Amino acid sequence: MMISLGPYAGFIVSSYAVVAVVVALLIFWVMLDYRRQKARLRDLERAGVTRRSRSGGSEAP
Repeated sequence: MMISLGPYAGFIVSSYAVVAVVVALLIFWVMLDYRRQKARLRDLERAGVTRRSRSGGSEAP
């Protein structure tokens, strides 16, 4: 079963290709940023910086 895209086939196919590349780049960027943020948190925890959410108290900011 072949789908006929008509005279706009080049535009349609290239549009889908561009969207696929952009989505792949966004996924890669999010994965890279996640690793950077995890490494930064690890470095901060090693330096002794703690998160306020771990204190367990209900202190006003």
